[in-house]
Order: sequence, then structure tokens, then C-alpha cells
Amino acid sequence: MSAEPVARPAVSAEPAGPAPATDLPDLALLLVPPRARTGWRVVPARVAAMCVVELQKLRHDRTELYTRAVQPALWLLIFGETFTRLKAIPTGGIPYLDFLAPGIIAQSAMFIAIFYGIMIIWERDSGVLTKLLVTPTPRAALVTGKAFAAGVKAVLQAAVVVVLAAALGVAMTWNPLRLLGVVVAVVLGSAFFSCLSMAIAGLVLTRDRLMGIGQAITMPLFFASNALYPVDLMPGWLQAVSRANPLSYQVDALRGLLIGTPAHLPLDFAVLTLASGLGIAAASGLLGRLAR
Repeated sequence: MSAEPVARPAVSAEPAGPAPATDLPDLALLLVPPRARTGWRVVPARVAAMCVVELQKLRHDRTELYTRAVQPALWLLIFGETFTRLKAIPTGGIPYLDFLAPGIIAQSAMFIAIFYGIMIIWERDSGVLTKLLVTPTPRAALVTGKAFAAGVKAVLQAAVVVVLAAALGVAMTWNPLRLLGVVVAVVLGSAFFSCLSMAIAGLVLTRDRLMGIGQAITMPLFFASNALYPVDLMPGWLQAVSRANPLSYQVDALRGLLIGTPAHLPLDFAVLTLASGLGIAAASGLLGRLAR
């Protein structure tokens, strides 16, 4: 006895509709990496990334911000208040504390930036710098990003000093455009000094040597500027040194923007921009030597 064939299900002759939507993610973005940006097009992204890193470091640990505010506070409280009473330094009718405050802002920003090379030596020792150098990012873009990251930290420090000075009665402007100019002057000055530090790091290669050189040049840069006294009071040779010192142009710009003294703002910003560009070029040229 033969078995009856099993009936097959009927196949619909209608065309198949569109495939139902699934919840699976589109893997195309994972399988095909985005085209890498090369050249100077990556500079804004690198600068932003380095600045975000610095802000995250400060957000997790604000100790450095507080401890670095002690020295500017002592300068304003002790040196500024004392010489304001002595009236020993002619400042053109401006209270000496007002004259001193922009110089202390520039000094605190320089002190942050001048030891920035220690960080890049630490990155070399931990292998981070080698990983950064194998990326398609130009070395100048890396140095620029780090220089402006130092500027972000210096701006936060400068804001603390501005608040201290205002609390001591220093008559400063609160004009937003002038304060924006203050931020630009602080960032440019910090970019130059951080690049100077990174260039020295590329020469000396060790943290101990960089620390010694940094301490050796910091105070001469500060005293050979117009931060504490007008340039006209200096001997001739020191006036020449002061005019070659980028810190003098930064102080002149800050003083003119914050307390309204006569300043040479176009010259100040031009010198700071040129010094920053030269610093970036020098530090990028020595970055490869640091990574060997």
C-alpha cells in the first residue's frame, strides 16, 4: 500500500514586500573608518582636544589652581600694599597696587607655562608622546594644541588673580571686549612660554635639568620686564633686555586693557603673536629629538 504524498504549502505569487526594519545598528561606520584629516586641517581639533584634557584635569583635581593662587596673593598683599604706602615707584598717578596687578597676572601665567615642558617629558617617559607622534597629526599641530592648552590653564589662573585684585580694591575694567583682549593676551603669552619650555625640554631631555633651567630663567624674565616698575626707571642695558622680553609686551597689553594706562596694543599683540609662532616652530623642530 503506497503512502499519499504530503501536500506542500502554497507559495504566494505576490512579490515580496520590503524587508522589515530591524533594531540592528548600522555597522558600516565601524567597518569603514572615516577618512583621516591631515595637514593643518587637524589643528583646530587638536587644540580643542588638548584644551578639553586640561579642563578635565583641573575638574578632577583643583589643588594646583588653589596652591598657585598663594604666590600672586602674597605679591599683591605684601609687595603691592607696602609699596603703595611707600610711594617709592613713580607710576604716573596710578596707585601702585593697580599698576602691579596686571604684572602679577602675567607673572602667574608665565609661571604655569614655563614648566610645561616637564609634562611633555613625562609623556615621553610614559610612552604617550610616541603614540602621538605616529598619528598623522603634524608635530606643529601637537605643539600648538599643547601651547593653547597651557593658555587655558593660565586664563583660569589669571581669573583667580583678577578676583583677588578686585577684592583688594584695584580699579579694573569689566568691559567684555577688554576682558576678551585680556584672555587673548594671556593665551598668547602662555603659548610662547610653554613653547619655550618644550623647546628647552627638547634640548636638555630630562626633568631635573629642565626644572633647574626653568627656575634660572623665570625670575630674570620677570625682573627684566615692566611688571614691577616702569621701563624708564631701568638702566639702559636693562631697558634693551626689557624691550626684547615678550613678558613686557604682555604686561603692557594687560595694563592698558585692565586699568586703562597708555599702551601699544597693536605692537603688543603683534609681538606676542610673532613670539608664539617662533616658539611653536622651535618646539616642533625639537619634538622629534625628545622622542628618540
